[in-house]
Amino acid sequence: MRPGLQNTNSPVGQIKYLVYCIENAIMNLVQDQEQMVWLVDFQGWAMTSISVKVTRETARILQDHYPERLGIGILYNPPKIFESFWTIVKPFLETKTYKKMKFVYSDDPKSLKVIEEIFDLDKLDVAFGGRNPAGFNLEVYARQMKDDDSKRTNFHGSGCSSPFYQSSSLSESQQHESTDLDCDSNASDEGRL
Repeated sequence: MRPGLQNTNSPVGQIKYLVYCIENAIMNLVQDQEQMVWLVDFQGWAMTSISVKVTRETARILQDHYPERLGIGILYNPPKIFESFWTIVKPFLETKTYKKMKFVYSDDPKSLKVIEEIFDLDKLDVAFGGRNPAGFNLEVYARQMKDDDSKRTNFHGSGCSSPFYQSSSLSESQQHESTDLDCDSNASDEGRL
């Protein structure tokens, strides 16, 4: 995830995209794997990139609807100002959750060992300390998301049971304003986010 590069200021859009990404990641886990690694790249992140409201709702959704999905969370190159933000966020997280979070800095060989122990460096993007020069390809990503949308539709039928709509603390008007986006990864392409 790259929160500094998000393309929406809508709290609902940000939460929906997070749930969409988590659901896709779960759908693509290998059989019998329950947990995943979340790699959060702070490139382009600034205090204006996120709100406490969105952060609180994110923590609630992750802890209420995806308990124990997090194996480890890597916060990659967070700016120093993030430490102040982290102090604000930690009380919203369960102790076992925030203890899984690891701060990793590209200029700190000791912290980079976390990445070396978890990832195959030949497959990991060079942006994260790996050796794969391919980088992010939007066309490949979009194709994968469309394939995942088809898999989800075939599995669930035309409906979607996103936990976001089962119990959200966002207001009814916020939920209603974008219910047609529940399972639609094309929403931002169509100007609806």
